[in-house]
Amino acid sequence: MELNELIDKCKKKEPRAQKELFLRYKDDLYFLSLKYCRNKEQAEDNVHDTFIEIFQKIHTYRGKGSFEGWMKRMTIFKAIDKFKKGLKDNVTYNPEIATETVVESETIETLPLARILSCIQALPDQYRLVFNLYQLDGFTHKEIAKELGISEGTSKSNYHRAKKLLKKQMNHLRQQAS
Repeated sequence: MELNELIDKCKKKEPRAQKELFLRYKDDLYFLSLKYCRNKEQAEDNVHDTFIEIFQKIHTYRGKGSFEGWMKRMTIFKAIDKFKKGLKDNVTYNPEIATETVVESETIETLPLARILSCIQALPDQYRLVFNLYQLDGFTHKEIAKELGISEGTSKSNYHRAKKLLKKQMNHLRQQAS
């Protein structure tokens, strides 16, 4: 079934179309969720909750921009909403830490994707969210600050702290592999 036809049938709440849409995109949204969630179980929950929201809000999709992009943004923001509900500690901006940290490309290239993802998942929640939003999904620090309810400086500081922790983790993994 063509995507436009599938979307139209989902707007009419046809179960077969909803199942097909789910089966077609669940893996992509699951992998995206893994970047933002602490573990596989949280990622699965996020995908489930996102699809519920997709089916509830599909009538608002007007065909402007890609449907996949619309679903991916919904997936990211669903994970952020869950994070904000569980947020207890707010990490603050420290200008001394906001210095450029570089992860050598050879470190990344020698590690399997699953190991890199596990390093990202091991980051403290706010660092992980900021790192993913900025580095992997192209949000600006201003956009991140607005979405997470933090200052732009805190977003920058969290990003740099995340990079520093990732560098340390990846160097450790590389040394173990040697």
